[in-house]
Amino acid sequence: MIGSKTIKKFTMTNTYEVAKLPERILLGPGPCNVDSRVLEAMSKPITSYKDPAFLRYVEEVSEMLKILFQTQENTTFAISGTGSAGMEAGINSLLEPTDTIIICNCGFFGERMAEMARRVGCNTVVLEGDWGKPFPVEKLETELKKHKQVKLIAAVQAETSTGILQDIEPISKLARDHNAFTMIDSVTSLGGNTLMVDEWNLDYCYSATQKCLACPPGLSPVALSQRARESIKNRTTPPSSWYLDLDLIAGYWDRPHTYHHTIPISLVLGLHEALRILLLEGIDVRFERHRQNGEALRNGVVALGLKLLAPKESKLDQVTPIWIPKGIDGDKVQQILLNNYNIEIGTGFGQFAGKIWRIGLMGESSKSEYVLKLLSAFEEILPKEGFEIASGIGVEAASETYLSFD
Repeated sequence: MIGSKTIKKFTMTNTYEVAKLPERILLGPGPCNVDSRVLEAMSKPITSYKDPAFLRYVEEVSEMLKILFQTQENTTFAISGTGSAGMEAGINSLLEPTDTIIICNCGFFGERMAEMARRVGCNTVVLEGDWGKPFPVEKLETELKKHKQVKLIAAVQAETSTGILQDIEPISKLARDHNAFTMIDSVTSLGGNTLMVDEWNLDYCYSATQKCLACPPGLSPVALSQRARESIKNRTTPPSSWYLDLDLIAGYWDRPHTYHHTIPISLVLGLHEALRILLLEGIDVRFERHRQNGEALRNGVVALGLKLLAPKESKLDQVTPIWIPKGIDGDKVQQILLNNYNIEIGTGFGQFAGKIWRIGLMGESSKSEYVLKLLSAFEEILPKEGFEIASGIGVEAASETYLSFD
């Protein structure tokens, strides 16, 4: 009787409605807009994670990831979770408390690596570079001379918080010379920048689906070398996280697809379609699309009199950080863009919190019409907030940039 009264009490107040969200132009640091074909693929019937009809697509995702990561030897698969899950899986699987990790840090996500490594309890060495500049590789070379053995060297290829593209090959070479593993954050670079896993001898790369792959968030595509996988199998103690044990997860993606956990079937189907679309477009073509839109945006921003954070030689085409002009309320401008123009842009993290805007042009959000729409919106908004701009100057500069590509 008491149970019946309780159920009645709670069910009578149920006034919830079907979820409705506005369609935004997502020009922040992620997630980006998603192709309707990907959303359609995700609406397919739910099946078992062991159904041969589904396992076909699991295997094809792995094959397409090999092409994208540029690897023949590495195991490629997708972890259930966002890019941070890929990061933590690497830290937990490759490191034991007796090991040493060196982190090449010059941004927010290098700091996240360090926090995860400290929780494992290993010897965590953080080499600090300047935010807004590439990490100086000579610092790593000097530090390696102080250690008899380093297990893992970690770096971020595309630092989303600063818009910096890091040259990874010299870091990997130093790691190999000192018999250390390399772990590379390719969350914002996979599908947007050159990433040569085999040629650069990378041991573990993790990414995320919601950036240049133009897929909803929720999966972390990874590439794991055979020597790194053997190291995980031969650990003194098992990884502290069972769920993020890379060898166990890889066992499902390898034949005969040994059960580990119930993977998100709809997200895998969405990733399959997103990768198929990417390869149909062509990897180099997608790289070039990101490059052209990034350059047009930067030229338009400079024409408006706004200042860029990243130096030209190290800029990231997918994420463009802009200094918020003195006297301008950055949050207010973001809200105006969202409410009046339906455009989302990002703000700063860590040292740059409240100081920069971050404009993301990734995957389906990397389009010339979005670049011109954003610049036009800035031309209308900023003068009203006290920052004078000549009408049409940003759009004109970006348009001329596009014409130069023809």
